[in-house]
Amino acid sequence: MSNDDLTASPVRAHGTRLEWRGGGETLVVEPWGPDAVRVRATLMGEVADTEHALLPRDEVPAATDVSVDLRPDGATLVVGALRVELREVRWFHETTGHERTRCDVSFHDRDGRTLLREQDRGGSLDLLARRFRPRLGGDLELTASFEADPDEKLYGMGMYQQRVLDLKGSTFELAHRNSQASVPFVLSSAGYGFLWNDPAIGRATFARNRTEWYAESTRQLDYWVVAGDTPSRITSAYADATGHVPEMPERGLGFWQCKLRYTSQEELLAVAREHRRRGLPLDVIVADFFHWPRMGDYRFEEEFWPDPAAMVAELRDLGVELMVSVWPQVSLESENYSHLRRENLLVRAERGLDVQMAFQGPSAFLDVTNPETRRWLWETCRRNYGAHGIRTFWLDEAEPEYGVYDFDAYRYHLGPNLRVGNLYPQLYSRAFWDGQRADGEHEVVNLVRCAWAGSQRYGALVWSGDVSSTWADLARQVTVAIHMGVAGIPWFTTDIGGFHRGDVHDPAFHELLVRWFQLGAFSPVMRLHGDRLPYGDVAAADGSPRLRTGGPNELWSFGDDVYRVLERYVHLREALRPYLRSVMHAAHTDGQPVVRGLFHEFPQDRVAWDTGDQFLLGPDVLVAPVLEAGARSRDVYLPEGARWTDAASGVVHDGGVTVRAEAPLDVVPVYFRDGALAELVGRTAGLHDPR
Repeated sequence: MSNDDLTASPVRAHGTRLEWRGGGETLVVEPWGPDAVRVRATLMGEVADTEHALLPRDEVPAATDVSVDLRPDGATLVVGALRVELREVRWFHETTGHERTRCDVSFHDRDGRTLLREQDRGGSLDLLARRFRPRLGGDLELTASFEADPDEKLYGMGMYQQRVLDLKGSTFELAHRNSQASVPFVLSSAGYGFLWNDPAIGRATFARNRTEWYAESTRQLDYWVVAGDTPSRITSAYADATGHVPEMPERGLGFWQCKLRYTSQEELLAVAREHRRRGLPLDVIVADFFHWPRMGDYRFEEEFWPDPAAMVAELRDLGVELMVSVWPQVSLESENYSHLRRENLLVRAERGLDVQMAFQGPSAFLDVTNPETRRWLWETCRRNYGAHGIRTFWLDEAEPEYGVYDFDAYRYHLGPNLRVGNLYPQLYSRAFWDGQRADGEHEVVNLVRCAWAGSQRYGALVWSGDVSSTWADLARQVTVAIHMGVAGIPWFTTDIGGFHRGDVHDPAFHELLVRWFQLGAFSPVMRLHGDRLPYGDVAAADGSPRLRTGGPNELWSFGDDVYRVLERYVHLREALRPYLRSVMHAAHTDGQPVVRGLFHEFPQDRVAWDTGDQFLLGPDVLVAPVLEAGARSRDVYLPEGARWTDAASGVVHDGGVTVRAEAPLDVVPVYFRDGALAELVGRTAGLHDPR
């Protein structure tokens, strides 16, 4: 059949790229990796090759098993395990008095089972699967509607502070906030993955009667679908399409020490020295925010940090790396503000007073969607930090955290925030990745407070933001970590102990801290941080005030009983280093999550799909953190299809059962799969300390 014979088929094939036009719409469906397609549509024009989350087609593994069949009513595109049907429907629409046409798209596995389909017309309902509405300025408001299996289970979407594991029945704001990172990828138990490749502010709803993706302001429909018979196949394909995380540097495998905030070079060095005196492992220590004179100066304040190069050198001698905080805010009093404003390198308010944040004084955000801003930011940080030997950065406020989340109030180099806003954290990470790589740094890991799809390829280690020091927030971090792994962000961590208002003298907080520390020991990165009480005032030599400091937050800050537990766990983390290295390597090479829901390794176990208070660290370590105050035991589900060794006792259990695990305060229930890590049985944190 000729590709140009439009009387034979309403769909044109340009190689394996299918194109349909009608009713003012252009629809394009084409292979985008093995078992996957990209779908784009727009009105009155051609689809654009925007990258956003997806890598360019020539950077994605080629789809080799592809066939096209053109028919009088549409076309079939087979890409490996995925079959896509395009079917044109024409009818005389009596209420408008003319013929109308549409092209419906559906997705099926290799056996013909429907995975997902765009919503049909619904007869007299006259529903639109791809509903575009005009916005002033030329953009479009878009709702994409799909019919899906009402009984499917969904996972992913990034970081939302809730304990919901199966996302079916949930709705999500497609926008970033402090402690919320919207990463619009879902994995279905029905055997597919779906990426909404649009950084617009919007909403996603996974109802039983339909799935809807909504963009407030966009220029085209753009999504990606992959078929896979296991979660591991789907996540691997997703990493191929959006970029693999780099190899985790060795410093990411150990313990990171942080508090809000070390106020001087000497205070920070004293903590590192004490770690070494006590024989405690330490890979990274952090100089948090307001080590600078003014926000946006991007340099140390000399009075408090007189010799950064000497500080970095001493830390290196101790085997410790320094990480420094960088904020994308620029104070109106910063030495850099006037230059950045003149060169249009700052975010612009669409209306009213152009102050976007007011913490410690009015400020504006760097516009990292502008390549020139990214270049300026890295060159400034290279000059003022990199020159001292610093190569690990804490990219805070990455959402960005506007004083008020009025997403329609700001404009970027790439367009209005409503259309491109969710790209911000990805491009913030890219600013440092591009700069460091160009300078020859091949071991990039930077802590960042937010992410979007594709952030992982820029060395982004995402933490869960300023969560509170509560048991509820501790429990949420387990679910968040699972969903972040599904969403393609394998490097994830939390503030051990929570960020807000943990009191170092409160025994109730001590219990929470210990349980959070146990979770941290089995997290992708183990990092102690928080804004502890009581606060302390800080002043310069001339008496002028500086930002306060929080209470002490070192392992020895909470009393001897707590210290004995934390000490054992930080040494356990070191014992896990070889295993963590292998798990991080699998994340890099195969796109596998570091933290995994039980369903990832055991998709045939129905219970595993609904277990959200446990997780797997890599394939072989099952962790069941204690998530309730006062609990000294808990139920643990051991998935079917493996045998599980209790790290505390060495007792072996068959899978497919729930066991009652003892968990005194110094014990976290941990189980090893099929004899893995046998050398750690009897040395892990599961052993009760008799002291």
